[in-house]
Amino acid sequence: MTNNESVRRLATQWLVCPTGLPLIRRRCLSCTSARYRAHGKFRVNANHKLLDVWLLALCVGCGETVKLTVLERVHVRTIDPSTLTRFHDNDVELAATLLHDPGLPRRNGVALDWDGAWTVRRTAVDVSQAEVLDVSVRFVRPIPVRLTTLLSAGLEVSRSEVRRLVAAGDLSSTRRLSGRSSSDFSFTLRL
Repeated sequence: MTNNESVRRLATQWLVCPTGLPLIRRRCLSCTSARYRAHGKFRVNANHKLLDVWLLALCVGCGETVKLTVLERVHVRTIDPSTLTRFHDNDVELAATLLHDPGLPRRNGVALDWDGAWTVRRTAVDVSQAEVLDVSVRFVRPIPVRLTTLLSAGLEVSRSEVRRLVAAGDLSSTRRLSGRSSSDFSFTLRL
């Protein structure tokens, strides 16, 4: 209620979903590129009963392979048999799960680039009769995205228009709408 008038509100939800694996930022020793693409391929090496597992990635410039350590000198009995099978089968979903673990990039001294590896799925709503739109944003996986880019994609406006809406108070949230985030939040848009 605002000034004893009812405000027509409409609620909707957005889902931030991965569309592929992120690029891996690491300087290539063979060319000038600094980006690698993982395709979900693993290399498993056994030394008696100890296993090493690496996630393989190819340089986007020259195709040079880099190995990202997943497991190092782990006794074979400590690995779940189904997980070991997934390593041998080059399971892309397992690679995606491992890339979402913050320990893998930190352990290997790399950074992940999620640009172009996610999309926003919006619930279809008719906003023609609404004055205020309440949007709940949920991340299917913890993908760190720049919030102005996310809002720009979801609202189908430019990032500068998103910044203008925030500055004017027409786009508001309990959380700061700048920087990167990978956690659920909600916002209100005055139409």
